[in-house]
Amino acid sequence: MVRKGYTPEQIIGKLREAEILLNQGATIGEASRKIGVTEQTYYRWRREYGGMRVEQAKKLKELEKENARLKKLVADLSLDNAILKEVAEGNF
Repeated sequence: MVRKGYTPEQIIGKLREAEILLNQGATIGEASRKIGVTEQTYYRWRREYGGMRVEQAKKLKELEKENARLKKLVADLSLDNAILKEVAEGNF
């Protein structure tokens, strides 16, 4: 199955489109089919992006990316620190 990657802007647009369809009386199943995703994806998107504006979603993704980068740096530094401690103790 081909997996499509949507940008946060596209996801928010599709959620707004689904909200309009739901307000017009469509069921969640119908609305999710019309926007081209499964019900499960709709619920996941709504949980993650529900009520967000496009700028907020961009900021969230930027922060998640920076957080991952910082976690990697901390892991690398911790490993370097442990190696230096072992060398200083002479247990190599």
